[in-house]
Amino acid sequence: MTEPQTPEHCGLVAVIGAPNAGKSTLVNALVGQKVAIVSNKAQTTRARLMGIALQDLPGGERVQIILADTPGLFEPKRRLDRAMVHAAWEGAEGADAILLVVDARKKKRDYLEPILESLKGRSEPKILVLNKVDSIAKEPLLDMAAALAPEGGFDEVFFVSALTGDGVADLKMKLAERMPAGAWHYPEDQVSDASERLLAAEITREQLYRQLHDELPYDSAVRPESYVTRKDGSVEIHQQIVIARESQKAIVLGKGGSKLKAIGEAARKELAELLGMKVHLFLHVKVEEGWAEAREIYEEIGLDWVK
Repeated sequence: MTEPQTPEHCGLVAVIGAPNAGKSTLVNALVGQKVAIVSNKAQTTRARLMGIALQDLPGGERVQIILADTPGLFEPKRRLDRAMVHAAWEGAEGADAILLVVDARKKKRDYLEPILESLKGRSEPKILVLNKVDSIAKEPLLDMAAALAPEGGFDEVFFVSALTGDGVADLKMKLAERMPAGAWHYPEDQVSDASERLLAAEITREQLYRQLHDELPYDSAVRPESYVTRKDGSVEIHQQIVIARESQKAIVLGKGGSKLKAIGEAARKELAELLGMKVHLFLHVKVEEGWAEAREIYEEIGLDWVK
C-alpha cells in the first residue's frame, strides 16, 4: 500500500523595488543561502533571477516559493537601463504576490511615486516590505507604513531586516500561505534557476564591484566564455571582464596584475564553496567601447534586448 503524498503548493513571488532597497539580500534570506549577488553599488542586479525557497505549513503541506529577484526600478536613460527595468516589470507578470521592498531608512520617498502609481492598476496581491528596520525607531516605521500602504493598494505590510534575519521567517510563512496548490516546478534541492555558468559570472562581477568600489564605473560586465568539467571532477571556468574604456583597464588589472589576481582568487574561493568542488578560474580583461549596445552580451548575461 503506497503512502499518501504530502500536498504540494507552488507559486511565484516578484521582488521589486528601487536600487539598493535590499531585494537580493532578502531573496537570499528567504531561500536560506546565497543565490543572488549583493553589493552597495546601485543596480547590481541586472537580469531577473529566480531563487527557490521551501516552507512547510502547519497542516503538513509543503510549499515551493519561486522568488523573482528583479533589477531595481528607476528612470531608465540607456539601453542597459531600459532592459533592466523591462526585466523587473516582466518578473511581476502573473505573480501570485508582488513584494515591494523599500529601504525604511530613507526619509525622502518621492522616488517611490512612479513605482506606487504603476502598482495601483495591477491585480496581483501586493505586499509592502519595509527593510533595514533594525536601525530605526518603531514610530517612524508605523507612520511610513500608514502613508505608503494605501498609495500602492497593499494587502499587507511587513517590517524586516534582511541582513539580520529579523521578520524574515514571518514573511516567508505568509508567502507560503498565499501560494496556490500545484506541483513544484523545481527539484527539492535546487535553490536557483541560474545556470552554474551564469552564477559563476555573477560571483566574479560581485567581487569586481566589492574590490574596486567606485573606482570602476557601472558600465562593466562579466562575460562567461567556457565552463568545463575536468576528468578529476574539478571545473575549469574562463571569463571575460568587459570594460568600456581603455583608461579603466589599469584599474581592473592593478599594479602588476595584482587587483585582477585578488578578484579572481576571491571569486574562485566562493565558487568552490558554493559548488562543492575545486574550481580553476581564468579571467582576462577586454576593452569594448559601447558594449552596452552589443546584443550578444545581453543574451549572455540573461537580459532581453530592448530597443
